[in-house]
Amino acid sequence: MKNVTDSFVPLDHWPSAGSFGLNTDILATNPINLIVVLGVLIFFGKGVLSDLLDNRKQRILNTIRNSEELRGGAIEQLEKARARLRKIEIEADQYRVNESSDGERKKLALMNSTYQNIEQKENSQNERIRFEQEKTLNQVRQRFFQQALERALETLNSRLTNELHLRIISANIDMLRTIKEIAD
Repeated sequence: MKNVTDSFVPLDHWPSAGSFGLNTDILATNPINLIVVLGVLIFFGKGVLSDLLDNRKQRILNTIRNSEELRGGAIEQLEKARARLRKIEIEADQYRVNESSDGERKKLALMNSTYQNIEQKENSQNERIRFEQEKTLNQVRQRFFQQALERALETLNSRLTNELHLRIISANIDMLRTIKEIAD
């Protein structure tokens, strides 16, 4: 049986892997940097974005529910107004048959104009509800994108130290000098 220590190759037998250094080749390091940054953004931003979307979804649903309730109230008022109109029309028909006076005809005209005003108010209220829904959706979209950008910037700023930033800038300056020397 072999000794366990004999199965290990001595460390001086392995060739040197080279020294650790900074790769200044921008074409080789930028894709790697981009992949790392995108990976960090996806990893850390996924939960934040899903929470933001869930919150926004609930707000939108609540706004839509409120709008539907307002719409339901407006429909009820319209039905009441239509019922009153039917009643008034029946009364008007009775007055016409009985050749009612001029004052009664004016009253009927006033009631008809009131009905038209009620319909106009319902239409304007429906338009206002649609406008508020669109306005709310636009505000939600703007706020979502603003928060996503703020979170991404915070993540990037927390990961990027001054030393790393200066090293990247100096490496890029050296590379640009090399390119300029080659071009000259």
